[in-house]
Amino acid sequence: MNDIRRTILWVIFGFSMVLLWDQWQIFNGKNATFFPKPVTTAAAVATPAAPANSAAAVPTANTTGVPLPAGSPAAVPLGAPATATREKLLVSTDVFSLTFDTEGGSLVKSSFNKFKDMADKNAGFVLLDESAGRVYVAQTGLIGVSGGAALPTHKTPMAAVPGERALAAGQNELVVKFESPDLGGIKLVKTYTLKRGAYDIAVRHDVFNAGTAPVSPQLYMQLVRDGNPPVGESSFYSTFTGPAVYTEAKKYQKIEFKDIEKGKVEVEKQATNGYVAMVQHYFASSWLLGDGIKRDLFERKVDNNLYAVGMITGMGDIAPGASKSIDSKLFVGPQEENMLEKLSPGLELVKDYGWLTILAKPLYWLLDKLHGFIQNWGWSIVALVLLLKIAFYWLNAKAYASMAKMKAINPKIMEMRERLKDKPQEMQQQMMKIYKDEKVNPMGGCFPIMVQIPVFIALYWVLLSSVEMRGAPWVLWIKDLSAPDPYFILPVVMTLTTMLQTALNPAPPDPMQAKLMWFMPLIFSVMFFFFPSGLVLYWITNNILSIAQQWMINTRMGVPPQFNLPSFK
Repeated sequence: MNDIRRTILWVIFGFSMVLLWDQWQIFNGKNATFFPKPVTTAAAVATPAAPANSAAAVPTANTTGVPLPAGSPAAVPLGAPATATREKLLVSTDVFSLTFDTEGGSLVKSSFNKFKDMADKNAGFVLLDESAGRVYVAQTGLIGVSGGAALPTHKTPMAAVPGERALAAGQNELVVKFESPDLGGIKLVKTYTLKRGAYDIAVRHDVFNAGTAPVSPQLYMQLVRDGNPPVGESSFYSTFTGPAVYTEAKKYQKIEFKDIEKGKVEVEKQATNGYVAMVQHYFASSWLLGDGIKRDLFERKVDNNLYAVGMITGMGDIAPGASKSIDSKLFVGPQEENMLEKLSPGLELVKDYGWLTILAKPLYWLLDKLHGFIQNWGWSIVALVLLLKIAFYWLNAKAYASMAKMKAINPKIMEMRERLKDKPQEMQQQMMKIYKDEKVNPMGGCFPIMVQIPVFIALYWVLLSSVEMRGAPWVLWIKDLSAPDPYFILPVVMTLTTMLQTALNPAPPDPMQAKLMWFMPLIFSVMFFFFPSGLVLYWITNNILSIAQQWMINTRMGVPPQFNLPSFK
């Protein structure tokens, strides 16, 4: 009776831990798994005043509540009066549709053709957006010396130069151009060049000095988004959402929204290389500037629940009647590792594997090569797990051989425990003697498996982070390896294989430990009902191959496979 009570308490404890973990996720700003709440919208409020020691005052916010970076050489004016006609310009290529705003010539929306919205499979996935519920935009503009004239900024109404707005068949590039009015003797022309099959956009800023005195403007490029988690993101994934900075000196540095609020961000502030980015699960945006160009890096909270990351670079002196240009790139797209590596050094790190990157990258490489032959990501996962099991065959063989020996002597240990149950000290001595006489190491089955754990955790992150799984079908009812099984068939199979594997292992001598060995896999399996199908498929394949190898080794050693079912008396 007492054992039953203890078992019930353990079950309650296990589910309580799951629910407490869910509440912890909510506390840290992520969506609830079991009872999600609607995402709050990003409201624009008054911009806080700049610190007294800033090099300049913080400029007035734009319509999304986004000012330019504090600490720049001068206050950034609003630009021309906002009475000019404001238009949204829709531009499309073979990979995405983009919406530009003539106010500042900013990119305010992106929708992908290949990657569909999880809620509406007929619509493309929207990354950048400026709507009632979301803010995520790419902006640029000019700032000048303190006390100077107003220059064109992301608030300045600009004119869209007439031209093609869709990439036609046989056409390899599309040019979209915006021209500002003459402000303070300065005219800014932004030229976006979109290429076929590319998610990176060439952005050229031409600055013309139509005044009578030399000017030394600075160009800023920034990404601004709200601090809400991506819509539909499961809190089980624990993926990073927020700004990131990369430089050759300090490499890849993630920045938490909460650290920006607290002023605890410690990243490199000046560099001559690298990039700034906004990262979320599967997708990213980034401003890329050529190596050797000096730039100041910044990140800050710009409004209520709005955050910015960007860079400022000087254009040098521009004489009257002269002009200068700066070329950069804006990447807006999926975290396809091979593509990111070609765009800029270190850009592939936005696909974050964490501390297991050194293992995860070769695993992704192998998975990608397997997909090149198999042409199905689901079967590629199965093939990769099979290759890993072959690679670790001898380690697993030692572990299962040790388990088989433990199972062979288990009846003797159980008899001894029953006989000496009132003499715990003598029981412990006898147990150690049996292990010594039988030449069995009770931990012998653990070490070989522990060695493999980092590899399989790295594979977990590869499958979780790879955008290639998004919308990729496997067989029959599995139409998307990045989404949970709609009929929960794979999680049920996963649970059954986990229980079968538990039953084949030697039962611990202690009855309570034996019961926990059954309840813990059950509690652990609850999470798999919310995991992406690709991850569940990986675990099922691993379980089935482990069971097959364990069964074969037990039979070879003369220890017939048997199911060790616990007693719940």
